[in-house]
Amino acid sequence: MSFVTPLQLTMRPLTARDNPAIARVIRAVSAEYGLTADKGYTVADPNLDTLYEVYSQPGHAYWVVEHEGDVVGGGGIAPLQCSEPDICELQKMYFLPQARGQGLAKKLALQAMAFAREQGFRRCYLETTASLTQAIALYERLGFEHIDEPLGCTGHVDCEVRMLKSL
Repeated sequence: MSFVTPLQLTMRPLTARDNPAIARVIRAVSAEYGLTADKGYTVADPNLDTLYEVYSQPGHAYWVVEHEGDVVGGGGIAPLQCSEPDICELQKMYFLPQARGQGLAKKLALQAMAFAREQGFRRCYLETTASLTQAIALYERLGFEHIDEPLGCTGHVDCEVRMLKSL
């Protein structure tokens, strides 16, 4: 008989010392799924190594997930650039394999949307790619609806899945 024991994972706000670790997570997961910089995915973000500075701005927040002191995932929320002021964007949701399937992505997304509501946002937007089927299924369960056209100016030219949710 075999069984899987859930990991002891904790979620907390991003700190400056987390910058290298969360950048490594994002790069590793991107490589796992073939999400390359030349196609405009997150690994092309010029701020990838300084996320704490980005998410320390008003209306922004980012959380990391830890296992025994190691960052194994994260996600954040920020105003959607080049868009209406009541729209935020769920951003940079990445989890290493050992952190998946334990409900942390859902918990993090709900935390991010609660923060967004507190900041006065009325709608939440996200972009992803069709190969991330588990992520899309989660977003659908959370009430995100597919939309045809991109919003804002995210620079994610190959993110063909666009979703929006009223907060």
